[in-house]
Amino acid sequence: MFAIKEYTCIAALATIFFACNNNENQFDASGTFETDEVIVSAQLGGQILAFNVNEGDTLQEGAVVGKIDSLNVLLQKQQVQASIQSLKEKTSDVRPQVKLLEDQLAVQQTQLNNLLKDQQRFENMLKDGAVTQRQVDDINTQVDAAKKQMQVTQQQIKVQQTNTGTQNRSILSEKDPLQKQVAQLSEQLSKANIVNPINGTVLTKYAEAGEVTSPGKALYKIADINYLNLRAYITGTQLSTIKLNQPVKVYIDSGANHYREYAGTIIWISDKAEFTPKTIQTKDERANLVYAIKVKVKNDGYLKIGMYGEVKL
Repeated sequence: MFAIKEYTCIAALATIFFACNNNENQFDASGTFETDEVIVSAQLGGQILAFNVNEGDTLQEGAVVGKIDSLNVLLQKQQVQASIQSLKEKTSDVRPQVKLLEDQLAVQQTQLNNLLKDQQRFENMLKDGAVTQRQVDDINTQVDAAKKQMQVTQQQIKVQQTNTGTQNRSILSEKDPLQKQVAQLSEQLSKANIVNPINGTVLTKYAEAGEVTSPGKALYKIADINYLNLRAYITGTQLSTIKLNQPVKVYIDSGANHYREYAGTIIWISDKAEFTPKTIQTKDERANLVYAIKVKVKNDGYLKIGMYGEVKL
């Protein structure tokens, strides 16, 4: 009787062992699910005035989820803008001085026209002997002097315009650097809004409204979990049997001795071998070097980051 019971136990254990081995060997690779996670960080230092983010929330790309106090940056921008405005007040308006010289030039032109008429009249009178050559020479001298005076006035206009223009350019040359400062400060002001970068689900929240943050400090972590990637490992002998975009079957545990099946697609195959990770089992347990692959799987809600999965090629 004892022998029969012993034989029955041994047979049962053998059956269990065979079943376990069957389950272990029916899969070609194992791994864990992962996704591309994005850590959203503050781009501006200051107190967090609003932060509408909670773990598990689904956020849309481009959504403004918070705001950081930017009053100090705004005041800096207004100060620089005031400096730009003051530059205009420092510049000189050359038009009044030029207008005065142009009026003076007009008077000189009238005087010259009168002298030219007298010059013509004296030359005619000289032919008739009504005036002397000395008188004609005098009028000629006056015409030459009037012309030279007009040239001086014209030169004064040019000098005035050149000097004022040079002075104004020197003052206004400070405008470009100040405008660039305004642009930089405007860019900083735009970073006061916390903008969500991708469509996804909030995985972890690192900050709260009211806290003081700094540039580069993590605020929350988000990922698109509609699709997850199963990072698994295959042996060198299996490498020749797979290719990119190849459809495969993915399984996860669903209760005792039950599996949930998913359709997957191989989206990446490593081109370098690596030592087998301690937590990963391959079809050939003797394999020391393995190749990593990624299998894209649509998430129906049951898949979680870090969950183990099996691949059947």
